[in-house]
Amino acid sequence: MNSSTSSGAPPRLHRSLGVVDGVALAASSTAATTSVGIGMGALAATVGLHAPAILLVAFLPILGIATAYARLNRSEPNMGSGYVWVGKSIGPWLGFLTGWVTLVGTVIFMAYTSAVTGSVVLQFANKAGLHELLGIGLDPNSTALSTVLGLGVLAAVTVTAVTGVRHATRFQTWLLVFEYGVLLVFCGWAIVTGEHAFDWSWFDPFAIGDGTAFAQGLVLAVFFFWGWDAAFSVTEETKDTRDVGRGGFIALFTMLAIFLYGSVAFQREFSLTELIEQGPQGLTYLGEQLASEPWATLPLLALMCSAVASLQSSVIPTARGLHAMGRDRTMGPLWTKISPRYGSPAAGTVAVMAIAAVVALLALAIPKLNEMILAAVNSIGLIVALYYGLTALACAVRFRSDLRTAPGQAVRSVLAPGLSGIALLCIGGYLGHSYFTMSDHFALSPDNGWFMLAVPAAVIASGLVMAAWAKYRRRSPYFEKRGFSLAAPESSD
Repeated sequence: MNSSTSSGAPPRLHRSLGVVDGVALAASSTAATTSVGIGMGALAATVGLHAPAILLVAFLPILGIATAYARLNRSEPNMGSGYVWVGKSIGPWLGFLTGWVTLVGTVIFMAYTSAVTGSVVLQFANKAGLHELLGIGLDPNSTALSTVLGLGVLAAVTVTAVTGVRHATRFQTWLLVFEYGVLLVFCGWAIVTGEHAFDWSWFDPFAIGDGTAFAQGLVLAVFFFWGWDAAFSVTEETKDTRDVGRGGFIALFTMLAIFLYGSVAFQREFSLTELIEQGPQGLTYLGEQLASEPWATLPLLALMCSAVASLQSSVIPTARGLHAMGRDRTMGPLWTKISPRYGSPAAGTVAVMAIAAVVALLALAIPKLNEMILAAVNSIGLIVALYYGLTALACAVRFRSDLRTAPGQAVRSVLAPGLSGIALLCIGGYLGHSYFTMSDHFALSPDNGWFMLAVPAAVIASGLVMAAWAKYRRRSPYFEKRGFSLAAPESSD
């Protein structure tokens, strides 16, 4: 593999993945079971009983974004994805910012998912009759205790990620089979036996009267789908680069079906008040309502599998995104090191885990887990809207000549990505303005607008500082001119 940071012939990434591996990685990173299990309460608090409607609306721009990723990946396969494509098509500053906010958003996600995993462990302890240990109350909604336990799980999945992405995706495939099986059975059970009548108005987005609630719900729904693009982070470890796009699309449509299925099931079984009150324990509560032990524990076990798989699948693309930035000297040489034994960026993977652990400890400032999750999701949602939007616009800019030379192709390469990107950026801007005006002081709370705006603003500001450092201090060739030929994907032996 060519490298801008070293000479000679460094160890190369192994090309060993197929379309099934891409699906497993994308589906695990999206974490449908976790989103359904802990996210339906957040959606209900935002848009009431119109979760199915907002999920359908969010899917439309996401589909346009997926089209952009697939088209760009066919043109230029690169594990840097948006960082590379936006840098070449629009400009290096926005390209670096795209890569930076993607990485920071994923690290924040890993931090709170670690806490979710720890909370599931505590719920298991409570089910076993253990509510206190050494004088410490085992409260599943305690951010501190959940985080400490979750960091142990994060360390364990990092070890599997270090040994190579092929081993990791095999492990994730088995986890997915189990968790989806449990989710389908219990949600199907709720749909059949639920006491609350099905109502087609659940699918009516116009029934959401408040514009701010609609925008916030849409950002939350986009967050539900976030993660399918993880498949594009291993494009240089895939036997056939076309498998990346196939895997991403298969995972994306599967997620849509699961989210709609789960949202209808929850609303058939629970009232709006119950949905909001249960929060991150929603899937556990569903199991308790529908079955007796030990079967009632299965949804909780499925939630644990989903959280573990999403943690592992988040470590993998983050390390590879940093590897792409490191080989262009926009980030340090640590991220370019490839393990001769495993053919993976082992040092970078461990470093990502350590950074996520630090962020998780910082999140202890919010003592209640459900409030910490809501704050993180709101913040990440704006970040995701930004980098998805920029990547989609990069596709429209790069292939704009299709409007003249290939009108049929232009729908997929220019119009759908362009409109989707503009829509997400406008929604993110509208919601950011709403956050700014909804509060008159700053507080560490998910219902404080200044706090929810401060996190993504800090991420963007830090990205601009890091970009300046890369350009003026590291003198990275990435910033020399638009269209700079970044490290090319290695060829398969």
